[in-house]
Amino acid sequence: MEDEVILLDMWASHFGMRVKIALAEKGIKYEHREENLENKSPLLLKMNPIHKKIPVLIHSDPYQRAQARFWADYIDKKQVYPCMRGIYSGKGEEQEKPKEEYQEVLKVLEGKLGEKPYFGGDSFGSVDLSFVTFYSWFYAMEELGNFSIKAQCPKLVAWAKR
Repeated sequence: MEDEVILLDMWASHFGMRVKIALAEKGIKYEHREENLENKSPLLLKMNPIHKKIPVLIHSDPYQRAQARFWADYIDKKQVYPCMRGIYSGKGEEQEKPKEEYQEVLKVLEGKLGEKPYFGGDSFGSVDLSFVTFYSWFYAMEELGNFSIKAQCPKLVAWAKR
């Protein structure tokens, strides 16, 4: 199993679609195993024993997987979207706190990116996939919040253009 990549997924999962896009982008061949969510396979339960959810990508170093999951979760649930929502739904003073938090989140992400072309190193990975869709909102956040992401986080802007 070390040399092969296995994707446990279900045909209707948009989260699984992210994984399929990333694998296609990287040119990685993989074995797709369709999961029945009413009767989950023993492999799914072994590989994702806590959440018991799909998709599950079986391959790669456990530490790298854990790091990628942490940063994808940071992007999806903890920081980026809640701050953006505060900026576009607030007015005046209501926007200040989310605007400051959003800028700090971007700086944290820029620090994680560092000098690498992608969050995981030399190639596009799962953290890049999680964050790239938020790039389309950079201009709107700048206009609504009256600040410049490029001035504060030029590495993130360069990453997004790549």
